[in-house]
Amino acid sequence: MTLRNKGVYGLVLSGGKSSRMGRDKSKIAYHGQPQEEYLFGLLDRFCDHTFISVRSSSEKDERYITDDQPYRGPLNGMLSAHKRFPEVAWFVLACDLPLADERSVKELLQARDRSFFATSYALKGSELPEPLFAIWEAEAFSEAEAYLLKGEKSCPRKFLLNNNTHIIHPYSDKVLMNANSEEEYQKAMEIIGHR
Repeated sequence: MTLRNKGVYGLVLSGGKSSRMGRDKSKIAYHGQPQEEYLFGLLDRFCDHTFISVRSSSEKDERYITDDQPYRGPLNGMLSAHKRFPEVAWFVLACDLPLADERSVKELLQARDRSFFATSYALKGSELPEPLFAIWEAEAFSEAEAYLLKGEKSCPRKFLLNNNTHIIHPYSDKVLMNANSEEEYQKAMEIIGHR
């Protein structure tokens, strides 16, 4: 039986345009199913509830949260989720992280420090947060929105760099590998094949 983390909801960010990949990254089957489904299942093992963030959707499925904020980029999806459920922390995971696995999810949850705005992974030897493999506390979102309203770029990494962020390092840097191109897709598939 898996211990669920009360007050933590999962959010799979699936609303990107996938322009560099040339096909929808959320539908790539790295693990025998569409990536958004794989990540949904991964987060849903540990979070109270899990949702998939999309730019627009004709889906009636209650798992989907459609972007409804005026901002660009992933913060739009995150703020849309926060507006729906403003009292919870969000475990945010981008669909272009094909090597995210159960161990990396569990370790981030165990390292969560609620006194920070976010608990985020960073590559070993780096303090640059990976904002799309992170747990964002509820209090972070009002500050993030104020940051955007000041005309700042909609970069969640820049927001975390300038705010109270707990940085930890994963057991392997590979779990933070982004796959945004065909070459990166092939590399990810090669690594998965050797697991």
